[in-house]
Amino acid sequence: MGSGADTTGKLLVATPLIGDGNFERTVVLMLAHQEEGAAGVVLNRPSGLLVRDALPQWAPHLAQPPTMFIGGPVSNESVVALARVRNHPEDDWWAPVIGLVGTLDLETEVDKVADVVDGIRLFAGYAGWSPGQLEGEIESGAWFVVDANPDDLLAEDPGELWADVLARQPSPISWFTHYPTHPSHN
Repeated sequence: MGSGADTTGKLLVATPLIGDGNFERTVVLMLAHQEEGAAGVVLNRPSGLLVRDALPQWAPHLAQPPTMFIGGPVSNESVVALARVRNHPEDDWWAPVIGLVGTLDLETEVDKVADVVDGIRLFAGYAGWSPGQLEGEIESGAWFVVDANPDDLLAEDPGELWADVLARQPSPISWFTHYPTHPSHN
């Protein structure tokens, strides 16, 4: 992937070279990648905080597990919502990212979206990069950039997502599926 390539709608899969504990073994869905920078959410970091405690109106529509996810280290007091819909809504409360999965405006009335939404996942914060930063990290080998599968975005077992995404890639990327958590365990 050349510098300046748009990663919107792609997955960033952390490699062992990531060097940042915030992103070790993470899978990030890229929501935007522009000249001004890039942003995404970490798909595989459930927090343990139940959404029903923070945003109870959305709890009945959550994908499993029904916890708040840690979207990244930036602005962790804000919430980003991803929603899988049955068909593309005509209204502006949903913006597509990949297929029938996109961002949901949490200011929307729940009743307005209930019949259209198949599942929602909420993220505290997001992952963000300044102009050129992400490109540099990709070029240094910190991230694999791979195609997203819409099922990845609301995976029921997010703890296995890193290995699952790597396993379906061609060699040599798939070889990292079995990379030990600590290289000393090799």
